[in-house]
Amino acid sequence: MRDFRDAKVMAKALRAAMAKRNIELTHSETLEIVARQFGFDDWNILAAEIAADTPVAETGISADFRFKQVIPILRIFDIAKAMEFYRDFLGFSVDWEHRYEEGLPLYAQISRAGMLLHLSEHHGDASPGSTVFVWMRGIEAFHRELLGKQYGYSRPGLQDTGYDARMMQVPDPFGNRIRFHEANSPA
Repeated sequence: MRDFRDAKVMAKALRAAMAKRNIELTHSETLEIVARQFGFDDWNILAAEIAADTPVAETGISADFRFKQVIPILRIFDIAKAMEFYRDFLGFSVDWEHRYEEGLPLYAQISRAGMLLHLSEHHGDASPGSTVFVWMRGIEAFHRELLGKQYGYSRPGLQDTGYDARMMQVPDPFGNRIRFHEANSPA
């Protein structure tokens, strides 16, 4: 009996069966359909479940380590402007700040609702103009919250994407962008 680990094979079979009926679906569309059939919101979530359930021996990857968390580092140039944007506008909390000594560049961690970011004034830590891609839930409420603050430098829009999600892109004062996404609800 097939289970969620067979999702790619099932998507390929579905695509072939539909093609015989003159219904053209992309591989991506069939992956999304199969994910929903297994009760997942989208293929990305199912793919993560498959990866988590796949024995390390089957992946060919060393069993000596496993990644736990990814935290993007964003370059900043002005601490006051960074706090105005990330803390006051986006609603992040400052978890900690670090400087090697007084007057040296800031390195800080901020967080909100499970999302962590590191902000750095150090020139070698990150390049300005980075983009962070974030999957989330509740994008409409977050969008309303941000618009309600009437921040003078950003009034982000909420738009449909070509990959069955809605996106709100928020540029920071340093040329970085955070793209918040929420998958559209299954039909």
